[in-house]
Amino acid sequence: MQGHSEETQWREKVQVVNSRLENMRNLSPAERLEKLAEATGIDAQAATRLAGNALPLDLANGMIENVIGTFELPLGVATNFQINGRDYLVPMAVEEPSVVAAASFMAKLVRECGGFQTSTTAPIMRAQIQILGLSDPYGARLKILAGKDELIAAANAKDTVLVGFGGGCKDVEVHVFPTSSRGPMVVAHLLVDVRDAMGANTVNTMAETVAPMIEALTGGTVRLRILSNLADLRIARARVELTEEVLTTKAYEGRRVIDGIVDAYEFAAIDPYRAATHNKGIMNGIDPVVVATGNDWRAIEAGAHAYAARNGRYTSLTTWEVNTAGNLVGTIEMPMALGLVGGATKTHPAAQAALKVLGVTSATELAEITVAVGLAQNMAALRALATEGIQRGHMALHARNIAIGAGASGAEIDAVARELAANHDVRAARAQEILARLRGEG
Repeated sequence: MQGHSEETQWREKVQVVNSRLENMRNLSPAERLEKLAEATGIDAQAATRLAGNALPLDLANGMIENVIGTFELPLGVATNFQINGRDYLVPMAVEEPSVVAAASFMAKLVRECGGFQTSTTAPIMRAQIQILGLSDPYGARLKILAGKDELIAAANAKDTVLVGFGGGCKDVEVHVFPTSSRGPMVVAHLLVDVRDAMGANTVNTMAETVAPMIEALTGGTVRLRILSNLADLRIARARVELTEEVLTTKAYEGRRVIDGIVDAYEFAAIDPYRAATHNKGIMNGIDPVVVATGNDWRAIEAGAHAYAARNGRYTSLTTWEVNTAGNLVGTIEMPMALGLVGGATKTHPAAQAALKVLGVTSATELAEITVAVGLAQNMAALRALATEGIQRGHMALHARNIAIGAGASGAEIDAVARELAANHDVRAARAQEILARLRGEG
């Protein structure tokens, strides 16, 4: 084949990106978009889609039922991310103040210490097939395993394209639950490598296909045939190591910050009440990337929290510890079932543009970026909790929302927000007082 495809040429063009986009905070939205487009090499059409109003009503009407319109979230870009030696600018769709700023600042600290190191397992999803009406569940289990090759062949015949890309059903597991209200229950799992897809449709179709074969093998009755969102074989991991020097602030020594972060983590590790909020902070970083790229954030949330409770007690998705050099080491390991093909990733114009900004070439690469953002967000929250407290920085950024809610517009927004933050009094009533004074109404 002569030359390269347009997509291949674009991917080669975005191989080298500098995620250190300085002064973004002080630019207008249009100027930020221009700077982003220049840094990533995206075309004018993609840039326009990122600016908003990217989803035509007729296209939305084909995506879900009973469409009455579209609903937008603010779309920001997290800067400074360096992952496995490569820079990334990360689109994030989120309404909560401080999320993008916190992730970007933590990424800046991390890049000074070598960046994020990430890895993934193969993109294996599970399809579950529930079998009831068996008096010999363990015997039925062995019958299913004996017919494994035929089941795998039948499943793979339903998606020869996926098999051609190296994916497809790879194995079969069978689990026995001896007691239930309906007697013994057997559950067969198809383990399917879904490559660059999220995989729900693929594994569900394969489960439907082999269900009659399993009934014939066992003499039982198949009920549910559906994927599991606990994608515990599709794991993404990220690691950071930070020195005491990089964590030192004007008010706090680096050792004090490290000790505070580890203490905060250990609280989450042992107490599910704290772990719930701790992990919500992680998902503050992960969900916006998932949403921006058109992936299923509900599936990611379900898998994350189930994984956090996999040992029978809900706990932290991250770990924070101190190595022999005295450096802070943070890790995250969790299911990450993301796709680049199918679903909204191929339908929503803004999701397609967001993927172009990232310049990813595989679903596993997207998963690694996403968990890195989650780890950065977690570090930001723990660092704040270990120092001045979570409210100070968050409320300073939240002040803009309060100002807007009080009726401020244009330059008034920043003026009201600055005064609210400076006085550490971020309330709607106070914002209204400041606004009235600025307008000479007081």
